Amino acid sequence: MQDLQEIMTVGMKFHGHKCPAMPLGIRAGLAAMKVLGVERSQDKELFVRAETGKGHAAGCFLDGIMTATGCTYGKSNIEKLYYNKMAFTLVDNKTGRSVRVSLKPEFFGQALNSPFVQKRKEGIPPQDIPAEIADPIIDKVLTIPEENFLAIGEIMEEEVSGKKGMFAAKPCEICGELTFVNKLRITADGKAVCIPCSGYK
Repeated sequence: MQDLQEIMTVGMKFHGHKCPAMPLGIRAGLAAMKVLGVERSQDKELFVRAETGKGHAAGCFLDGIMTATGCTYGKSNIEKLYYNKMAFTLVDNKTGRSVRVSLKPEFFGQALNSPFVQKRKEGIPPQDIPAEIADPIIDKVLTIPEENFLAIGEIMEEEVSGKKGMFAAKPCEICGELTFVNKLRITADGKAVCIPCSGYK
């Protein structure tokens, strides 16, 4: 299992600003990995179903989960469900074992009333919030016992499909850009075209 301070350094570089939600995601991701007894995903060994969404406070939680677990959009081993909840399920693709982790409601409710979030409500960007406000909250996130803020579910079993990556690509017959063949569309006149050129969504 990774050293917390080391993964925090990676997370900060990746995420771009100091905030409490990203390290909460790191802690939650590491906790899920510990329960399943797995290491960070190098390829597609793990999969995350994130219940976060967009346009809500603390979306940065997901960057922490990605940093900790190695589940990323580039590797296609993460999906976002847009439930606008601070929760996710981590799946071990090798065994089909999974665990759901969420922030405890009382903890998250208190976090939404923190001085950091109050500054965010005032429209202050996270990177402009003074360190004397941000640092104590982040320090607390990094040291608080898991049981004080995380609800960790039972290990579940689920069926895992071993999809292979797509390697065949052909040029779109309208724009000429190479497109993986599983997303080419055939027009009425028989041309193989990319989705934007097809006019379909």
